[in-house]
Amino acid sequence: MDNVEKRIKELTELLDYHSKKYYVDDAPEISDFEYDKMLRELENLENEYPQYISPLSPTQRVGGKALDKFESVTHTVVMESLQDAFSEAEIYDFDRKVREKISDYTYVVEHKIDGLSVSLEYVNGDFVRGSTRGDGVIGEDVTQNLKTVKSIPLYLTENIPFLEVRGEVYIPRETFKKINEQREELEEPTFANPRNAAAGSLRQLDPKIAAKRGMQIFVFNIQQIEGKEITTHIEGLRYLRKLGFTTILNDDVFSEINSAFTRVKEIGEDRGNLPFDIDGAVIKVNELSKRQELGSTSKFPRWAIAYKYPPEQKETKILDILVQVGRTGVLTPLAVLEPVRVAGTLVSRATLHNQDYIDEKDIKIGDTVIIQKAGDIIPEILEVKKEKRIGREKSFKIPDKCPVCNGNVVREDGESAYRCTSSVCPAQIKRNIIHFVSRDAMDIDGLGPAVISQLLDNNLIKSAADLYYLKAEQIEPLEKMGKKSAENLINAINNSKNNPLSRLITALGIRFVGSKASKVIAKSLKSLDSLMSASRERLTEIEDVGETMADSIISYFKEPHNVDFVEKLRNCGVNFEENDGEVTDNRFNGLTFVLTGTLSSYTRDEASEIIENFGGKTASSVSKKTSYVLAGKDAGSKLDKAISLGVSVISEDEFKSMIL
Repeated sequence: MDNVEKRIKELTELLDYHSKKYYVDDAPEISDFEYDKMLRELENLENEYPQYISPLSPTQRVGGKALDKFESVTHTVVMESLQDAFSEAEIYDFDRKVREKISDYTYVVEHKIDGLSVSLEYVNGDFVRGSTRGDGVIGEDVTQNLKTVKSIPLYLTENIPFLEVRGEVYIPRETFKKINEQREELEEPTFANPRNAAAGSLRQLDPKIAAKRGMQIFVFNIQQIEGKEITTHIEGLRYLRKLGFTTILNDDVFSEINSAFTRVKEIGEDRGNLPFDIDGAVIKVNELSKRQELGSTSKFPRWAIAYKYPPEQKETKILDILVQVGRTGVLTPLAVLEPVRVAGTLVSRATLHNQDYIDEKDIKIGDTVIIQKAGDIIPEILEVKKEKRIGREKSFKIPDKCPVCNGNVVREDGESAYRCTSSVCPAQIKRNIIHFVSRDAMDIDGLGPAVISQLLDNNLIKSAADLYYLKAEQIEPLEKMGKKSAENLINAINNSKNNPLSRLITALGIRFVGSKASKVIAKSLKSLDSLMSASRERLTEIEDVGETMADSIISYFKEPHNVDFVEKLRNCGVNFEENDGEVTDNRFNGLTFVLTGTLSSYTRDEASEIIENFGGKTASSVSKKTSYVLAGKDAGSKLDKAISLGVSVISEDEFKSMIL
């Protein structure tokens, strides 16, 4: 294999990997700019050495694959990707090719929103289906989630027979910032960028979760239309606005490429001031008949091109390194920077993740560093300019005492995190309460981070147990409350007293004990008192409870502060006993189920609860120990693995017959 063929193979593998991370997993590891540069290198090599072009090359297909957890949708009009340009010369070359084929045309220029492309279909003016772009030909039906996007009209202002439009779903920067702040409060993984958050939100099986993400949409193209003649793109945008859509920002028309590219540069200079992310600007031919004349290649339309902006990088200094303390006591170092404007905002801080990250990059207080915003949002340090050191820089180490409560700080074997071991650390209290009331724990509706902050700031509570001693008249004066909201919140708090024992165990926030382990423990020990007095040997007898989890449970109940907390919950009437519910038989005892695909009669959580109530357990992956795979519609790789391993596969109807 010569060097060219080897490089093409290497680029193909890299692009396929990062394409899956971006489009399928919603977990990008590199920036769009880095990905596009690799793709450009591959395109150039394939153009120069066409004998090495593979039908499976990333240059020969559009986008990523549809996931298997939604029904698939075949797009009648292919949702094409765009040709990218990284220089002014490429823009003028695009115009030259257009001029060679058509005359008497104009251009429009649009912001290239960095979100998730979707199709919206309307019949007789009613919204009937929404789908993701997928690979351009086959996408995912996400109608229910798209209905939660408030800028998508469910009914048009005209009763048009049929209309399909294309738009970009996105999350505004301020909304994205709040989402990540809430996830940090709960010590959940934060989203890399708004596009990643929008994609993850649209792929939620539960529309209620999607509804909380604050997604918006800009509609930028008519894919199909019946009952109306449209001759230009601008005419189409104006008509879409009349129908009730939010369209891309403006409808200026440019008679030649110079003025069009001037607009591209203006958008680039202003992108930091926009309330949403863009990763470029798009130049399009305005006249629809001219677009038909130009046609498309196998990969993209010849009538449009996207100019991609590189991420902005700036040099600044690390003035200091502070330490934040999280809910579980994790100490996170934070760089205090000499303020510098990056991508339109003033950046003065950047997370340094952990001690290993600091050591790996050799970061010191006083260093000159290069920073950029990951996805134009999250400040990150790219490199240290070591050649600019003057000898006064100071090394940094995580302290051995908590900066908030002076408690001992430890780093356990196999972990990168340092933790404060004090159970009364004030920095952990708010995060502990947020966890206590969260959906998987006590699930107290209306008790979000903002309300909890007010309760703490007004000295109405000092721990989660104090919630059960609140009165409506104490809450009513709080901001955005009032009498009715206060009464509803008190009712929600009181109702949570009757939650199953497993929810309470989850709510305690014992390290390594999640919601799944809590259910197993509750079914085995039957009461919180039994858990508090259980020996290490008794705990490790419980399925899924290992030595590390057992030691963590024992350590938790050795702390006097934690025992006092539990007693306070007992005194106000919180349920400490496992309620087996109405189902009393154990027909699934010893059986393990794996769920895959979409079920028509149950959500996965509901099916899992039924299995567990009958004494069975659920697992996330298929193995030889799996008893049954419950396969719904569009079951994917788990079904394939079950068949290959000879595991019994049951339909939803067969499952229903098993539980009758």
